[in-house]
Amino acid sequence: MAQKIIGREHEIKEIKALYQANKPVFAVIYGRRRVGKTFLVRELLGDKFNFYHTGLSPYELRGKKLKDQQLSNFYSSLVKYGSTLKHIPADWLEAFNALIALLEEQGTSKRQVVFIDELPWMDTPRSGFITALEHFWNGWGAGRENLMLIVCGSATSWISDKLLNNKGGLFDRTTDEIKLRPFTLGECEKYYQANDIVMSKFDQLQCYMATGGIPYYISMLQKGRSLAQNIDRLFFEPNAKLKLEFDRLYSSLFTNAEECKTIVRLLAQKQQGYTRKEILEQTKTTDGGGLSATLKTLEVSDFITSYVKYDYPKREIYYRLTDFYSKFYLSFIDGKKTTNPTFWQDNLLTPSLTAWRGFTFETLCICHLPQIKQALGISGVQTEASPWKSRKEKDGAQIDLVIERADHINNICEMKFCEDDFSINASYDKNLRHKLSTFIEETKCKNALHLTLITTYGLKFNEYAGRIQKVITMNDLFK
Repeated sequence: MAQKIIGREHEIKEIKALYQANKPVFAVIYGRRRVGKTFLVRELLGDKFNFYHTGLSPYELRGKKLKDQQLSNFYSSLVKYGSTLKHIPADWLEAFNALIALLEEQGTSKRQVVFIDELPWMDTPRSGFITALEHFWNGWGAGRENLMLIVCGSATSWISDKLLNNKGGLFDRTTDEIKLRPFTLGECEKYYQANDIVMSKFDQLQCYMATGGIPYYISMLQKGRSLAQNIDRLFFEPNAKLKLEFDRLYSSLFTNAEECKTIVRLLAQKQQGYTRKEILEQTKTTDGGGLSATLKTLEVSDFITSYVKYDYPKREIYYRLTDFYSKFYLSFIDGKKTTNPTFWQDNLLTPSLTAWRGFTFETLCICHLPQIKQALGISGVQTEASPWKSRKEKDGAQIDLVIERADHINNICEMKFCEDDFSINASYDKNLRHKLSTFIEETKCKNALHLTLITTYGLKFNEYAGRIQKVITMNDLFK
């Protein structure tokens, strides 16, 4: 069964071990929407389910009698698995009691797997859902050695607040948690090979910049088409699936979807992002706790990342947009009036696409920091990685990524997305020298500095090439 699953070796091993364990299990599997949580559980345990249910998307229900519709849907699942209950439960306590009755009828001789997918969607306002879930687990499930309860959800902030960090009856009750992350470049490549999609590594990089290694998105690629044709089909043709995904994605994950979209639209404007104070000023938001909560929600859901620039005060936190799909959508589709269904094929060599590739390649490299460390031969060395920008110069020296190593070396990383080997000319060499001297002067860094080039193909050898101490190519990023 599991041979269809690409990557996920660690998660497969963990889920199998939990199934074999002779103890009650309450496992939470979470991660960004479309990342493959349901697929993973169904492929591994689908033939072992004693009960399986999926919550209804509030985006589809549009606010109409949410609790009633969720309960009616749960009742349908109960009946499907053999419940003798003759009516739709009046509330969640009755619904979970019916589930208990169903499982008790099935006996205790073998492992019972209960899989509830999109659990956060079931917790509608004033529904008493969490209280009923607490009753189900604390009052019954936690005492059943044969029970394996798996819950999934894309609304990661809900999972974090209501389950993993619950302060009430579910405090410290989940036994295991698995965060499913997007595919790496290497895992995407395995997926393409398994599905007979032929694509050069150069094109795979660009595909990653648009889809972010989200399995559901890359599953829409059609073999036999070029990458440009596939991007037009998914993003630019009338009713293209990923053209319509943005609103659906945010509305299904966040109760304050419009606020989240406002912040994401702002962060998309600046590669290095903004501080909380700058976000307040730019969005004209009132300074309550709401902004902090929204930023945290976006971060735990893997849409944005917080960081501190190298040698900056720890309290000066920046937030940047790191969700590739959102970056692509906001760069080329949001508010744009193009009706050209072959927009991507017609604009491959334009300055706007070239600039997008350059900026997005930086994000891609930062997402593949373990692969960069492996290429540097420092996988086991403790490191801190962050960008740096001069405070003294207006629009002055900045470094894409500084990797500060415990062995007293700093890798000063330059990231260049090129169609060919990168060539350093006199003006770029001068720029590099200025960066290094400004960095040393402002940070008083005592570590040895190793100029490191991360690029697609490699470095052309010329009179300036000797300044670069290590070249990392796209091949390294796929490992």
